[in-house]
Parts: sequence; C-alpha cells; structure tokens
Amino acid sequence: MEKIFNNTQVAFSLKSDTELERAYFLFKMIANQPLVRIGTAVTNFALKANLPVEKLIRATVFDHFCGGVNENDCISVVDKMYTKGVCSVLDYSVEGKEEEEQFDAALKMTLKTIEFAKEREAIPFAVFKPTGLGRFELYEKLGEKQTLTPAEQAEWNRVVERFDIVCNEAHKNDVALLIDGEESWMQDAADDLVTDMMRKYNKEKTIIFNTLQMYRWDRLDYLKKLHEQAKTEGFFIGMKLVRGAYMEKEIKRAEEKNYVSPICVSKEATDINYDAAVLYMLDHLDTMSIFAGTHNENSSYTLMGMMKERGIKNNDHRIYFGQLYGMSDNISYNLAENGYNVAKYLPFGPVKDVMPYLIRRAEENTSVAGQTNRELELLKTERKRRKG
Repeated sequence: MEKIFNNTQVAFSLKSDTELERAYFLFKMIANQPLVRIGTAVTNFALKANLPVEKLIRATVFDHFCGGVNENDCISVVDKMYTKGVCSVLDYSVEGKEEEEQFDAALKMTLKTIEFAKEREAIPFAVFKPTGLGRFELYEKLGEKQTLTPAEQAEWNRVVERFDIVCNEAHKNDVALLIDGEESWMQDAADDLVTDMMRKYNKEKTIIFNTLQMYRWDRLDYLKKLHEQAKTEGFFIGMKLVRGAYMEKEIKRAEEKNYVSPICVSKEATDINYDAAVLYMLDHLDTMSIFAGTHNENSSYTLMGMMKERGIKNNDHRIYFGQLYGMSDNISYNLAENGYNVAKYLPFGPVKDVMPYLIRRAEENTSVAGQTNRELELLKTERKRRKG
C-alpha cells in the first residue's frame, strides 16, 4: 500500500498555528508518566473541592479531546471536520453514573444524538455504552448466570426497555447505532442484549453495531458463532472492531480471582487477532458491516489492502474507519482525503462529568507504546513545515 499517513499538511489542515502548539504542548505533557499521575490527582482534587479550574481544563485538555459541553456546542467542530470529509460520532462521555435517574438522562441524551444524526450527513452514527443505561453489577450478575431478585429483575427489564427504545429510534430514523464494549465480566449480558437488538432491528440491513475488543483471544470465535446464528435467523451483523481499553484492569482481575486472563498473550497476538476479524468480516460483507476503530497505522493499511484486493470501493458504505477526536489525525484526514469513510468519536458533556473519560485517555496514551511519541513526531514535522 502507498504510505499516506505521513502527510502532516493534510493531517493538520484544520489546525491553526495556536492549536498546533497547544496539541504539541499537551502530548509533551502526556508523554511524561509521572506528570500524568500528578496532573490527574491535582485535577480530581481541584474539581472535588470546587476550585475554579474548569476554564483552564476547558482551554487545554478538554477542547483538544472533546467537542463541547453539550450537543449544540459540538456543531461547529462537526461542520469543520466535515469540510475535509471526516464525519463525527457524538459521544455523551459521562461515566460512572449508577442511579435510575441518570440512566434515564443518558437515554434522553442518546435519543437526542439520534435526532441530531438524522438531520446531518456529517453524523452517520449514534453511540452509547451499556453501563450508560444500566448498572454494571446487574450485567455482571446476569453474565455469571446468577438468579436476579424480583427487584433486580424489574430493574433489568427497565435496562432492556431503554435499549429497545434507543434501537427502535435508530431503526426508525435510519441512523446506525454503535454500542460500546466494556469489561469482560459484564460483557456477556451486554452481548446477549445487543444480539437481541440485531435480531429485531437488523432484518433489512445493519443498523445496530456491537463492539468486539480484539485484545480478547475469544472474540473471533464469538464472531463466527454469531455469524452462524445470523445466517440461521436472517439478520445482519454490525461490529465495531477495536483492540480494547481495559487491559490492566482485565489482567489484574484474572490474577486476583485466579482464572485464565481473557487478554491475548502479546501485543503481536492482539494485532493478528484484530486483522483476522477484519478479514473474516470482509469475506462476509454481504451480511456484515465494519466500523474499524483503530489508531494503528498497520491495521489501517492492512484493511485498505484487503479492500483493494477484493475490488471493494474506498467509500463502500459497509466499511468505516474510526478514530478518537484529538488523536491520530494523520490517519483520519489522510483516509478521508483518499475517499474512505471516516468517523471521529467526538466526546461531549459537562467538563466535570467528562473528566474520568479524559483521564482515561491520558493514561491510555502513556501506556500505549509509541502512540504519544508518534503524535509528537507528526506535530514536530508539521511545525517545521509551517516555519518552512
């Protein structure tokens, strides 16, 4: 494949010199692990103590990785990215809420993003997390095949109802819906529920997408079994393929509870697993749609190469590439420049509520080997090019 991801002029075409400098400063900070730990602790303390730090957070890390504090706030970012052919997925990134009232609020917000997406070509997907609509422990209990109490069963029925309301709305408005993956010990219950939604709403085409975290060695087998089920029952499969976001937590829990870790033995094994899932889905594109969520250049080139070999058009509606806002612009914008379908996850929400998400982003960047250095190297190249 022709190497396109080094073109920094295309990658950072939307960034002003000031925004470029801010990005460079941020990734320099993120590259320093002790600094990330200290910054996280200080930020958490400042927010809990109601110190006036929101403006500072907003002007630095928040505006780099988020679209705004509400959905209307995001529109200027959405429109700007779309001038370069990069779509958006509005992601209400408020985490860790555990009350019924908050699940209903998340449901309302997800419905609002579907409404938004319906009216805009630039927003081809809506998204939500299973734990945005129901309690983690409930998924976990069901996944472990434990019997629910009558009160828990009533609570679970409400979770199923919220899922159905969102999926029905997406189906009615013809908006594709991504459902994120979470920790393995709650994922079985979420998978079963999403499969029910695919069975119900993916009869004519793919509307509902589940997520496969390919750092789990069992996911390709899961996909193959689901495919058999889909063939028998006559529904389409949508999958967002990612490597995964909970590795340290997964390994730690497996050690503590003395079971075999669900995580692949190495980074290389994960990469092989990821590309194998992409290949399997491409081989069954007649009944499957792929959202390839990856910041990995090699995986992106591999998918591009597979598409070329099979004579699949760059803009085939069944294949999307996806990255997070504020990261891997060299992949997103160069793919779009070359006619591929690309969508950036665009997180939004009140600054205070989105902080857990932002902290996870910073921690992930420090732990993913080479990610931050690659961002820095590209930003350096573009600074140098502009200074000419």
